[in-house]
Amino acid sequence: MNSIAPAQLIENLSWRYATKQFDSARKIPADQWTTLEQAMTLSPSSFGLQPWGFVVVTDPKVREKLRSVSWNQPQITDASHLVVFCAKTNLGRADVQRYIDRIAQVRGVPQDALAGFRDMMLGKVEAPGADNLPWSQRQVYIALGFFLSAAAMLGIDACPMEGFDPAKYNEILGLTSQGLTATVIATAGYRSANDSYAALKKVRFEPSDIIKRV
Repeated sequence: MNSIAPAQLIENLSWRYATKQFDSARKIPADQWTTLEQAMTLSPSSFGLQPWGFVVVTDPKVREKLRSVSWNQPQITDASHLVVFCAKTNLGRADVQRYIDRIAQVRGVPQDALAGFRDMMLGKVEAPGADNLPWSQRQVYIALGFFLSAAAMLGIDACPMEGFDPAKYNEILGLTSQGLTATVIATAGYRSANDSYAALKKVRFEPSDIIKRV
């Protein structure tokens, strides 16, 4: 496996920022976008259950509608791509079985050998009084982090965003009928030369202030 040099990793992560103005004329090449989509699907999740869905919105008319329910933030329409990170709203037995089926298919193992793992997951999602939505939404944020990091490694700008109306997104994109709810969004593309935020120094606390060792 090839590895990136530690200094290069830090340089790329220091380069990225929450891009406020995108160059609307620049589009992410298809092969690089495919790589970012693959990165999202490789995100870790508890049990590996992947309780999410990712909606890539490219239709300009749809994005105009979404901008109107996103505090009219220009990133929604100006960025090359918009991704809506969604959590499953009705996570249950069918999702667990679908995952078990996929494990059996990919790894070539019999279903019986996965019975213990299946029962453990069912114990989580079917626990009395279990509210799986907040748990699923936390998993979605892991995928967002993967997406942002992968974009930085490719030299692609991105902006994570919570300034939007999830209910309106659900309505415009028809997510509710798919058992999904919009949780967080991200725009991706290339920074505009006019974005003053790009030149600002990144402000972070010193590692010694926030990392504790025991």
